[in-house]
Amino acid sequence: MLEVCLLGCGGMMPLPRRWLTALMTRYNGSSLLIDCGEGTQIAIKEKGWSFKPIDVVCFTHYHGDHISGLPGLLLTMGNADRTEPLTLIGPKGLERVVNALRVIAPELPFELRFIEINGSEQVFEISGYRITAFRVNHNVLCYGYRLDILRGGRFDADRARAQEIPLKYWNPLQKGETIQAEDGRIYTPDMVLGPPRKGLSVTYSTDTRPVDSIIKNAAGSDLFICEGMYGEDDMLEKAKEHKHMTFTEAAFLASRAGVNEMWLTHYSPSLVRPEDYMESVRGIFANAYPGKGGKSTDLKFEDE
Repeated sequence: MLEVCLLGCGGMMPLPRRWLTALMTRYNGSSLLIDCGEGTQIAIKEKGWSFKPIDVVCFTHYHGDHISGLPGLLLTMGNADRTEPLTLIGPKGLERVVNALRVIAPELPFELRFIEINGSEQVFEISGYRITAFRVNHNVLCYGYRLDILRGGRFDADRARAQEIPLKYWNPLQKGETIQAEDGRIYTPDMVLGPPRKGLSVTYSTDTRPVDSIIKNAAGSDLFICEGMYGEDDMLEKAKEHKHMTFTEAAFLASRAGVNEMWLTHYSPSLVRPEDYMESVRGIFANAYPGKGGKSTDLKFEDE
């Protein structure tokens, strides 16, 4: 099961009842955070989740509303006696930007590991996640992220017995490991596993114009979280000017990508009631919902 929480849904500035856009997921004891604007810590506390298990923080880009909460989060994690390394992923310039912010958080009891994204698309395997970073179209270098929880084939004990594979190798083979036994024989996962089963996927994209890379990477996602800066269609020219999107444009992306469900996020501070625009959005993509702080879901494997 993959737990997903949209911590906030605001763009540009936090509001009294709307924290800045950030996403947190939990899977198999590990937590992942995408973006960390001002107020993210409060949003996590309101959800009732913990800072300490966060193993990965991904950044879409380096505007203040997406990264300015990081120094405080690092200090809080340090005060919680964290000693495990923390992996940070982001566009080029990541280490320089983070180190500049760390002027107010200079000493931490854990290591920071920096991974800067190269090119238009890059894949990382970390803490049980396959993370695909893909470039989008904002007025600074910006990436969206697809998170996949892959699921191998079902273990076939009868096949393992028929091939006289020792019991002690069953568990590592089930985890996808290749084993060389003491007698020199090689055991591979395909000897005992069925075809791969459907996994879980979440795609997150904000601060961008509609681009084909979003459709490609969101394709078939269980959940697509997409920016909708403006609900009004007559704000299209402003959206184009500032490299953002309207609700209608996001709905067309969801429809073309064939996602299961879409949540809108990253609202303009001037957008007071996003639900007022959902009827027209659902005319384009039926399974669309306005995001709000703390909105959560548990994505489950097909046989759970």
